[in-house]
Amino acid sequence: MKIALFSDIHSNLPALEAFFKDLQKREVDAIYCLGDLVGYNIWPNEVTEEIRKRNIPTIAGNYDFGIGRNSDECGCAYKTEEEKANGAVSISLTNELISDKNRAYLRSLPAHIRVEFQLNEDKLNLLLVHGSPRKINEYLFEDRAEKSLLRIMEDADADIMCFGHTHKPYHRILNSGTEETPHYRHAINLGSIGKPKDGDPRGCYVILNINETSSVLNKDSIKPEFIRFEYDVEKAAQAVEGSRLPNAYAENLRNGK
Repeated sequence: MKIALFSDIHSNLPALEAFFKDLQKREVDAIYCLGDLVGYNIWPNEVTEEIRKRNIPTIAGNYDFGIGRNSDECGCAYKTEEEKANGAVSISLTNELISDKNRAYLRSLPAHIRVEFQLNEDKLNLLLVHGSPRKINEYLFEDRAEKSLLRIMEDADADIMCFGHTHKPYHRILNSGTEETPHYRHAINLGSIGKPKDGDPRGCYVILNINETSSVLNKDSIKPEFIRFEYDVEKAAQAVEGSRLPNAYAENLRNGK
């Protein structure tokens, strides 16, 4: 089974359209969205409606959670007063733009999606979350201590855990068993479709292959493919500059920051 997973669109319609175009070449069997459809650009309704009309199973991101409740808090960990002020403009504008129908949809999104495979003697649990299983806005960066990350996955009974929120893609393999009797777990950050923060302005998503060889006993049987795709970054950046959103968001799109 070939599964496409993507996250953190953040109202970037040009990026989402380019993603769907790229996906047409991949012949996937299933698609899942891990949230944060809205925020930071001018197309929250268009992005939400593109997801809805395709009936893509979607979980709530922290931004979706806030907008769904007409809140002025997005659960974002802004580090400076400037970032906080810019963020206040973004969530205010998103609350103004979002339609009642789309707000109700965002509010109704589930927190997690769990998919259980039974391919071999062992089961294989795929868990989809936005930040972490514990909290929608918890950041799981690549340098998270192995003991901590393993505990999170064990507590959630996740053999493969896919998530977003940090906008920085990575794949880590952890063993919660022993050398003689391994139990390999895979932590996969999808990166971001519409607001990359890893220095590469291209959108990023993941293709995951689950087949008859996939097993917790073989660490090499799960190999996510990270797909980078070009989109009209300048169109998205100029949309920011043509709105009351901070111009810093436009530069972040251009620089992948």
